[in-house]
Amino acid sequence: MARHSGAIAIVMALCILAVEGGTGSAAAEAVQAVDFRGHRVILPRPAQRIVCLIESALSGLYMLGAGDRVVGVSTNVYDGSVRPYYEALDPRLRSKALPAPGNWDFINVESVVALQPDLVILWAHQTEAIRSLESRGLSVFGVFIQRFSDVHREIEALGMLTGTEARAREINAMAFQELTWVRRLVQEMAVERPPKVYFMWAQGDLETSGGPSTVNELIEAAGGHNAFKNLAHEHAVVRWENVLQANPDVVVMWVNSLRDPAHILNDSRWRSVKAVQMGRVHELPDIFLCDLWTLKYPIAVMTVAKWLHPKAFSHQDMRQRRRVYLERLYNVDAIGRVADHVP
Repeated sequence: MARHSGAIAIVMALCILAVEGGTGSAAAEAVQAVDFRGHRVILPRPAQRIVCLIESALSGLYMLGAGDRVVGVSTNVYDGSVRPYYEALDPRLRSKALPAPGNWDFINVESVVALQPDLVILWAHQTEAIRSLESRGLSVFGVFIQRFSDVHREIEALGMLTGTEARAREINAMAFQELTWVRRLVQEMAVERPPKVYFMWAQGDLETSGGPSTVNELIEAAGGHNAFKNLAHEHAVVRWENVLQANPDVVVMWVNSLRDPAHILNDSRWRSVKAVQMGRVHELPDIFLCDLWTLKYPIAVMTVAKWLHPKAFSHQDMRQRRRVYLERLYNVDAIGRVADHVP
């Protein structure tokens, strides 16, 4: 009997230790990260219900494998060219089953609250909406992307808040590997003078980007020189005489539904520009694939690098490399099949 009593005591002690260990583990599940406002976001456990009203950040959540925890999305996910990609990532988006209570421009605060999220992701400049949501007890992570390093920082932070830190490190490393590959091919060309590039936003021929921008990093990583690097603004408007004086070797257009390279090449105002004379005007092919505010930015870099240094990439199957990288990022084969329609 004493032997049995001793055994029971041992089992009970082990149970108590297990319970205490479990309690300690639960406490250790609390997660935190500093957002782009400098605000520390603390959650009692990794986020399980996420409202993400930034399309680029939503892309990151699917890369992290946390897409199934999303309960609200940005309205633009259901519109335009990005929709087929998201439908390939999540059947709920295919059937429009996920609510879309806002975007970068407008947020229905009450609709967000009704979704009972434990984490809301917004742009950091949406201060009024952030104050309103936080006053209702919701945790908000504010985002501001100006550099490629900000993209990596965002992924690292979202990895912490969703308990997917290992995956965050993995996909951040993937992006660095692709960037290193492009830079190596460009450096092997040993070009004396990097081609001068004029980047054109879709809002107008004279809208470009200055030095502190992902666009400037895109151009430099691709082995070029930003014609307006000296400007201190991410988005700037220049004059015709400025463009003519810069006389870029290459024009790179952001995705534009109203204007394409043929328009620029046949526009009399552009005829004296070297890039037009040489026929070196290009348009990035797809918003989703070339998103400079996600870890897909290396796709834009390799695309531009091929335009700037065609000989360096003449023996590379760029479409296949793009597809493989995309499928590794999202861990979904279907996403590559959607991308195959893009030149």
